[in-house]
Amino acid sequence: MDTFFHSVNLDPDLCMGCINCLKRCPTQAIRVRGGKASITKEFCIDCGECIRICPHHAKKAIYDPISVMDKYEYKIVLPPPSLYAQFNNLDDKSIVLAALLKFGFDAVFEVAAAAEMVSEMTRKLIAENKVELPLISSACPSIVRLIRVRFPNLIDKISPLNAPVELAAAMAREKAMKETGLPSEKIGVIFITPCPAKVTAINSPLANSKSEIDGVIAMSEIYPKLLPLMKDVYKNGDESSYKGEPEAGKIGVSWGRSGGEAGGILRDNYLSADGIENVLRVLEDLEDDKLQNLAFIELNACSGGCVGGVLAVENPYLAKVKLNVLRKYLPVSGSHLGGEVPPKAFLEEKIQYMPVFKLGSSLEESISIMQKVDELTAKLPGLDCGCCGAPTCRAFAEDVAQGKAKEKDCIHILRKFLHEFSGELSGIDS
Repeated sequence: MDTFFHSVNLDPDLCMGCINCLKRCPTQAIRVRGGKASITKEFCIDCGECIRICPHHAKKAIYDPISVMDKYEYKIVLPPPSLYAQFNNLDDKSIVLAALLKFGFDAVFEVAAAAEMVSEMTRKLIAENKVELPLISSACPSIVRLIRVRFPNLIDKISPLNAPVELAAAMAREKAMKETGLPSEKIGVIFITPCPAKVTAINSPLANSKSEIDGVIAMSEIYPKLLPLMKDVYKNGDESSYKGEPEAGKIGVSWGRSGGEAGGILRDNYLSADGIENVLRVLEDLEDDKLQNLAFIELNACSGGCVGGVLAVENPYLAKVKLNVLRKYLPVSGSHLGGEVPPKAFLEEKIQYMPVFKLGSSLEESISIMQKVDELTAKLPGLDCGCCGAPTCRAFAEDVAQGKAKEKDCIHILRKFLHEFSGELSGIDS
């Protein structure tokens, strides 16, 4: 789908016109004009970096209210592995899962269990030479969208497998329909998200006709409501009453932190990077053919992996430690594919390049604009200060060439003009 649904919103009333977000955006989607920031929707990949960095809280994530679950007769919740890392002293994830049932959900399906199945399918694809190596994970929606708009030569390396959350949703819905006899429309599948990118992937999927998920609630919203319920579960010993199926083991739970997915490939020749700036360097090196002999690349837009999402609660580095502790009490893997490939295992379509950065509507116009951009860039100081409202001098030159800004928006050009103008006035006065 090429409609630009976005889960990151900007409140102009709170924006103070600082350039913090301007410098952090990986796709140069933000401009500051007239003292206010604006987001170019076509460029935005919903990574949430602007939310993280904005000191005035002018950027906000869009997600469903918790009450979205009330729309359905039978409610299934999909907890991601990063959810377990939000709680102190957790040595049994069944406490969290039982608390979700106490909260009002009728069933729980661990995304971590689906993650183990994706890991198994990935190992098989690589072993049978059915994909181009190195294979890039498709789990992080921001990374997939980043490659789609900035690194089109790498699109063929993206895994053809759906993210675990989509696989979990499809399997959970199919299981619920068989067990309850209810039609699909009366079953609500609700995901607890650590980041806005997942909201975008669900509402505007890139390579699927639609998502199997009916609602997305923020981890930060449900976290305080689960705490007292978890205490009750622990006090009453109710965690033993949770009998989830399928279960998740070390491999699935590890997906919540950076390196977890790559570790599940069970190979040594992998690369794992997290944090959008590190990811950009890896993708540039991969595009330049500098990375050799790799079978798999795991990339996470958030530092620390999904535990570092802007809708998570815990410090991502502490969260990684908590996941490591929780893993000790789990089997290596709790879920396996069996004989059949599950529904929604593969993307329905090939991911398509989206040329949002083209300068003109035709090749001739683009070349003409490019010449203007090169000429203006040569006149600029090359400081990339951001005072013009664009992230770099070249981005500013592109804005000017496209009529979106004026040369004198650059304070250095304006200062030079004022000096020359004042000199002329002095000559007239004399």
